[in-house]
Amino acid sequence: MKIQSLAISDVKLITPDRFGDQRGYFEQTYHQRDYAAAGINTGFVQDNFSRSRKDVLRGMHYQLKAPQAKLVTIFYGSVYDVVIDLRHSSPTFGSWLGVELSAQSGTQLFVPRGFAHGFLVTSDTVGFHYKCDAFYDASDEHSIAWDDPDVKVDWPLQNAPSLSAKDSAAPKLRTLTEQQYFA
Repeated sequence: MKIQSLAISDVKLITPDRFGDQRGYFEQTYHQRDYAAAGINTGFVQDNFSRSRKDVLRGMHYQLKAPQAKLVTIFYGSVYDVVIDLRHSSPTFGSWLGVELSAQSGTQLFVPRGFAHGFLVTSDTVGFHYKCDAFYDASDEHSIAWDDPDVKVDWPLQNAPSLSAKDSAAPKLRTLTEQQYFA
């Protein structure tokens, strides 16, 4: 397994080892001891899977009372995966980072607590799997506008994104109060 630190602290790009032959390949997508030894010592409690079509944009989501660290794995297809640092005490508060994730590359993204998270589907369809270290709570879900002019995420859009009504109406980062982001 190869772990790469990225430009925003604590966010990691992970490439699990793949063993292949003429039949296909085998890959271990999570092994608690190996991830803990690499500094990702997170007790995951919930796994989620979504299937989406090209140009679907989901995000930017986060929970405050029960913040979630996530380990993202793509089972088929590809996405442009984005995080926004909402840790007010961080030197990168309000900064974003984006990476291409695909089933073909096998790369994963570790998103620590304190970040908004979202993705744009760049293939015809995607199987998007993520492990979470806290349970989802609909009453605690918050979001930031995917197209916030202050954050300036450079989405690789080819068409207008397909958004939920909730994501279309998400507030801008500058309108949030101190109670709506992390210390």
